[in-house]
Amino acid sequence: MTQLTEMLALRIHLSERARHGHQPLYEYLVLLAREAGLAGATAWRGHLGFGHDGHLTTAKILQLSEDLPVVIEMVDEAARIEAFVEQVDGLLAGGLVTVQKVMARRYQGR
Repeated sequence: MTQLTEMLALRIHLSERARHGHQPLYEYLVLLAREAGLAGATAWRGHLGFGHDGHLTTAKILQLSEDLPVVIEMVDEAARIEAFVEQVDGLLAGGLVTVQKVMARRYQGR
C-alpha cells in the first residue's frame, strides 16, 4: 500500500468568461499544468456563485449565465505547485488562488 505524503492542493477560482487570448483561461491553465508535468488538474463549472463584485451568477434556466464560476484543482508536491503558481501569477487578475497542505496517497497506473 502506498503511504500518505504531504502535498499541496492548489485551487484557482475564476470566471468562465476569463480568457487567455481567444481560449478560455480555465482550459489554458489545465493544459499548462499538463505541460508543467503536474500530477493532474480538474476544472469544475459551478452552478451558482458570486465573486468580489457580489454579482450572482446561476445556471438556472430562466437566469442562464455565460459567466459561471470555475474552479481548477491540482494536487502535487509543494515545489511543483509553487513553481506553477509563479508561472501563472500574471494571468489571474480578478481570480482567487488558495493553497493548502493536504495528505495524499498517489496511485500509479497499473
